[in-house]
Amino acid sequence: MKKYRSIAIYLPQYHPLPLNDEAWGKGYTEWTNVTSSKPRFPGHYQPHLPGDLGFVDLRLEESRIAQAQLAKQFGIDGFCYYHYWFTGRKLMERPFEEVLSTGKPNFPFMLCWANENWSRAWTDRADNLLIEQIYSEEDDRQHIRDLIPAFKDSRYIRIDGKCVFAIWRPLIMPNPDRTLQIFREEAAKEGIELYFIAVEHNEKTPEYLKHGYDAGMEFQPHCHYNYSKYRDYSLFRLNKICKFFFGKAKIPAINSYKKYMHYVSSKPMPAYKRYPCVMPGWDNAARKKNRAFVCWVGNTPQLFKEWVIRTFRKFTPFSKEENLIFVNAWNEWGEGCHLEPDLKWRTQFLEAYKEVTDEYNAEI
Repeated sequence: MKKYRSIAIYLPQYHPLPLNDEAWGKGYTEWTNVTSSKPRFPGHYQPHLPGDLGFVDLRLEESRIAQAQLAKQFGIDGFCYYHYWFTGRKLMERPFEEVLSTGKPNFPFMLCWANENWSRAWTDRADNLLIEQIYSEEDDRQHIRDLIPAFKDSRYIRIDGKCVFAIWRPLIMPNPDRTLQIFREEAAKEGIELYFIAVEHNEKTPEYLKHGYDAGMEFQPHCHYNYSKYRDYSLFRLNKICKFFFGKAKIPAINSYKKYMHYVSSKPMPAYKRYPCVMPGWDNAARKKNRAFVCWVGNTPQLFKEWVIRTFRKFTPFSKEENLIFVNAWNEWGEGCHLEPDLKWRTQFLEAYKEVTDEYNAEI
């Protein structure tokens, strides 16, 4: 086994589905926002357009296999698929369910339950709720039973035999203790043990550890919200221009990737169990066409490599298999956050990651 296992977060939204057709128009996918994005200030890198793999359609087995092959080639050890469940209703499930049913690609995976309401909040239309996330004990049991086939798959990422399951908002449930207890009870009926990871969103103290979670996951860039520390003030002076175009309430937050990387990577690991996370970049302008957006400027493969090196150096696995390092993300194109190659950098971010894993991640 490797000393570290690198897990890239994976968004399954690159294919049409009926709900998106109803909400945003026929044929809408994540690519709709990505391809229509435009620069908002001088030097702003938009749009992010795909390179080596092209405009991936996740209904195609060939595309999913190509993604996994590329990830494996450059030091990624598995995907963490976002999983959407709303009182028995699943969304964007087709890509993962076909991965599960076909056995292809033969590449490790885990799931992260994106347990928020489904709404237009991340686009320009934040006015209406599409699907509400409703919690109940009955639904908790149905939910975890539905995931049993995934947990039984030999590709599922495990820690000491336990299937790793992340929860996006770990404390949003009315009774997180009870939900996790039910999940464990139902899984145990099938001989399965679960290892719960709480995705950390700027929690000042690890409150989620009191509710039965086994560990936390740092999620970049949401876990360090004091963005004023990382502002790129040379570009921040463009606010006058931004006010003219967007209005006073729509000024973007333009941050320095280099400053942020140095700040985050210099922080020591916390005293509790929390897995580190790195990101190649972030810019959600594509999703916020007429609203304020947040972006990190100056991200390069060299700076990303420095961040990864610093992370590998400071993170000592908690045990032989508690050795996960997360990357946000494999394919968050709408947030300018992707290892998947684009036309500007091609595979340079992936190459940077592989150089680090080759040096620091010898087999043990």
